Amino acid sequence: MSKIIALANQKGGVGKTTSSINLAASLAVLEYKTLLVDADPQANSTSGIGFDPRNITASIYECIINQIDPHEAIQKTDTPNLDLLPAHIDLVGAEIEMINLAGREYKMKQVLDSVRDEYDFIIIDCSPSLGLITINALTAADSVIVPVQCEYFALEGLGKLLNTIKIVQSRLNTTLEIEGILLTMYDVRLRLSNQVVEEVRTHFEDMVFDTIIQRNTRLSEAPSFGVSVIMHDANCKGAINYLNLAREIVSKNGLVKSKLQETTESI
Repeated sequence: MSKIIALANQKGGVGKTTSSINLAASLAVLEYKTLLVDADPQANSTSGIGFDPRNITASIYECIINQIDPHEAIQKTDTPNLDLLPAHIDLVGAEIEMINLAGREYKMKQVLDSVRDEYDFIIIDCSPSLGLITINALTAADSVIVPVQCEYFALEGLGKLLNTIKIVQSRLNTTLEIEGILLTMYDVRLRLSNQVVEEVRTHFEDMVFDTIIQRNTRLSEAPSFGVSVIMHDANCKGAINYLNLAREIVSKNGLVKSKLQETTESI
């Protein structure tokens, strides 16, 4: 049985898609069978891992709305152990089409439950909103990672997101947990970045991951090549940050394999 983790924040530009792609790729490199689910109509995870959304004929949209078998939509990526359930622009209309459907909040859960036994981890890249698709992702997930950028207004809107998570926990998914708050876009040279880290750790204490994602040129470049940062430059800071995050998550969930230790120690 896999662990399903959603990455959610209604604010755009916090590193949510970057983190989804690179966390999924890191878990895959560490030999955990992983599925990356693109639940964002912008389809940035789809293009960022090497697929043209315009050429996608079967996606998460068809699985939710037309109830096609997700196996027909899942694509193998160039990264060993990493598959993709892609998105395309049609997903933007899914929320309207789902309004009158019975059990509309559980549609993504039904899709992912049918494949979850085939994976160790399923990572969901949510859209930058708190709409019905994001609610579906939170209902389907076991836990949620909240990316927070180390910049001004970092905590703005975070209370609203945490309140939405509480509502989902109380009404739709009582087992949903917060996996952790992930600090992203950290620049060691900026005093502001250090202030944000201190403020977030003071507010949320143990909820914050030890791993911090640093600003990194290779990390920014990778999507333009349609690959994760690990496939782009495995020795750069961005790749090491995400491998450390993956190690932290598997350790927290008691899923560490002996080969994981060997791999991470050699980095």
